[in-house]
Amino acid sequence: MNAADETTVLEEIRELLSAPAEGAGAPTLARLEDTLTEGYAQALALEAERIRLERRLGEVAREAGGGDPSRLSAELASLAGRLTSADGELAKLRALLGSLYERTRTRRRLAAQN
Repeated sequence: MNAADETTVLEEIRELLSAPAEGAGAPTLARLEDTLTEGYAQALALEAERIRLERRLGEVAREAGGGDPSRLSAELASLAGRLTSADGELAKLRALLGSLYERTRTRRRLAAQN
């Protein structure tokens, strides 16, 4: 998933959370569930990226004794920055997904009562 896809999903979640919870203008349960699914997929992709970055950090650290120190240092800095960014995005996404999950759960309850 690329950065544009990530931004789009975050924007979609924010839009749904700012919409009315019920009545006119409220998103459908199907839309809430679809966006929740897309958000979970994005979270899994970010977690996979974190794992790849952590693995690469370990590889670069093991190479430290035999490689070009300036290249290794630059790569470590780049990987650390990307990992920090992924952590921040994942935390933001998880918080929004938690709110969207609660909104979806409430909407399901309302639909079951009608």
